[in-house]
Amino acid sequence: MLKSLVEAFKVKELRGKMLFTLAILALYRLGAYLPVPGIPFQKFAEAYQSVSGSAMTMIDVFSGGALSHFSVFSLGIMPYITASIIMQLMQGVIPTVGRWAKEGETGRKKITQTTRWLTLALGLINAIGYLFLFQSSSYGVVFSSEVPYALTCFIVVFTLVAGTAFIMWMGELITQRGVGNGMSLIIFTSIVSRVPSAIFSSGTSQDDTGMGLAITLLILVVVLACIPAIIFMERAQRRIPVSYAKRVQGRRMMGGQSTYIPLKVNAAGVIPIIFASCLIYFPAQIAALFNIDWMTSFANAISSGWINWVMTFILIIFFAYFYTSMVFNPEELSDNLRKQGGFVPGIRPGSATVQYIKNVINRVTLPGAIFIALVAVVPSILFSMTNNQLIEAFGGTSILIMIGVALDTMSKIESQLKMYNYDGFFK
Repeated sequence: MLKSLVEAFKVKELRGKMLFTLAILALYRLGAYLPVPGIPFQKFAEAYQSVSGSAMTMIDVFSGGALSHFSVFSLGIMPYITASIIMQLMQGVIPTVGRWAKEGETGRKKITQTTRWLTLALGLINAIGYLFLFQSSSYGVVFSSEVPYALTCFIVVFTLVAGTAFIMWMGELITQRGVGNGMSLIIFTSIVSRVPSAIFSSGTSQDDTGMGLAITLLILVVVLACIPAIIFMERAQRRIPVSYAKRVQGRRMMGGQSTYIPLKVNAAGVIPIIFASCLIYFPAQIAALFNIDWMTSFANAISSGWINWVMTFILIIFFAYFYTSMVFNPEELSDNLRKQGGFVPGIRPGSATVQYIKNVINRVTLPGAIFIALVAVVPSILFSMTNNQLIEAFGGTSILIMIGVALDTMSKIESQLKMYNYDGFFK
């Protein structure tokens, strides 16, 4: 991996893309500390630390600590992810959106544009909700009397929504002109940014400094030991054998070779975890909008404890199957095989092949979904027992997201590196 990075950095075009990506991510981190005008930051920070519940803590993790500072990027990437979830679900509910998904590039542009507008709408709702929440008695934010109250509220809401739009724009810029998926890299950066402070907090959490350092070292060793298992599951495949019948085309004999259809054990990657986390912590965003005590209590209840663990486990498995069904279409796959003269040995073409592929996908998806669900839930249980900040920062969700994004980014760097080397060979 390190060798690939060094080789990629030697290629001028790739070096430019990598530096561009790092510059955008650095700008994102700067925005996480850029204050919103009109907010008494010191008083708010103190109130946030003393009041913030578990739901708000997890939302703050996805924002990279921006929410706890009430910065320009306080809303983080959550509105865009929520909008993406809604658009994914609408493809199976609204026929028009379903047709867009099948129209190729034109349909993807329509879905992307709709997702952008939906992101801004959700950002506006969240911004207004946070404005009301942080002015409540719990947080006690009081605006300066030197500026009209209505104008201050407008500036705060406008700044937060503009920050959401800017994050969305930065993510799309990375995807188009940089390396890797922009939105995934932004989430990756948000999680990684909290690791150094979590390590320091873990090392100093015990009265005995030596014991604190030993616990911290033990957690890091366990995390490093888990990484190979996670990578193994990320790379694992179930290969469906495919043979092609021999046919005569002109004077040449075509076909007759054998290949396979690779089905990843974890085809959905970290998408189920991201989607499940967003749905579980969405009530916290609604509670922030209405500022109702029972709703806030409900949001905190499902954000920790056994209810959170059960919901997270079930939702991850659900979204693993849901996303895999969106990626793999057995009917379309079987039809393409038939048109190309291919068949699965021992399986009749047509409906029998479709059913066989469905069964294989269902069997393969289940162990992958259970694995990532366990990796996501078990560290949360350990954190509830120990209250160690490093376990929270290196929780299963964080580890899977970091490893998944890192592997995806490295694979894209390597593929682009091969492409440039290939071009160079012809030159």
